[in-house]
Amino acid sequence: MICNLCPRKCGAERYESRGLGFCGAGTLPRVARCALHFDEEPCISGKSGSGAIFFSGCTLGCVFCQNYAISHDNFGMEISPARLREIFFELIDKGANNINLVTGTQFVPAIIEALKGGLPVPVVWNSSGYERVETLRALNGMVDIYLPDFKYMDEALAARLSGAENYPETALKAIEEMLRQTGRPVYDENGLMKKGTLIRHLVLPGHLDNTKQVLRRIHWDFEGVPVSLMAQYTPMGRAHEFDDINRPLTSEEYDEAVQYMYSLSMDCGYTQELDSAKSAYTPAFDLSGVAPEKGNREAARI
Repeated sequence: MICNLCPRKCGAERYESRGLGFCGAGTLPRVARCALHFDEEPCISGKSGSGAIFFSGCTLGCVFCQNYAISHDNFGMEISPARLREIFFELIDKGANNINLVTGTQFVPAIIEALKGGLPVPVVWNSSGYERVETLRALNGMVDIYLPDFKYMDEALAARLSGAENYPETALKAIEEMLRQTGRPVYDENGLMKKGTLIRHLVLPGHLDNTKQVLRRIHWDFEGVPVSLMAQYTPMGRAHEFDDINRPLTSEEYDEAVQYMYSLSMDCGYTQELDSAKSAYTPAFDLSGVAPEKGNREAARI
């Protein structure tokens, strides 16, 4: 497979178990955890939990990623599309409100195969926002809820911390396409999102100007779309190599970001308690739920 799935458009050769592109992924999905997840926004997790599937590898590569073990180090287990579909239904049987595909861009063809036939619960596409419109269009009709990050409007910051100077323009086009597919949010009687797009932004320490630029752009381009303003930043990965982000977010910084959001009349969304900035909020990437039941182990490869 010659891959151009993400905005980097490596044009790299990919084989089943390895690839020569930026993400290093092969064509078979590599997964680190499949479990009910309760730390998403209330409209996603609800009381029963979101059926989260954490894919290994990443097409963006933030130096501060809280999931560094899987996004950069590619920890995980290879599985077949057939096994991935089995996992969907195992999570649904456990009561999952939805199937939450976390950072799956590098495995879109296999995910599409696994989604064929549809699911009885909404499908969530949980991503960095660094997406090609053409790849998103391949998911049209299969994804019910888009949950993109919108990390940067500062191109220099995007280049330095994520190696993607073109992040702002790319994310804006991607979110526009997501909204075209889903329309405005639709909720059920319990407040769970059934369809729609919810934009996330992680406030970085020392970079409130970037946060304010992001919020202004969301207000201008995507008015009325819910926003989750996240305070959970904690120095992880290679953050210690960057003096400006090698510290937690302060309450003063986050309060200023929240007040700025409200000053734009952006009251449709979510904020966090600052004590959410804990490494404990990083899931245990221990292959939970990945391997098939005994007697059906041919569907996975370690």
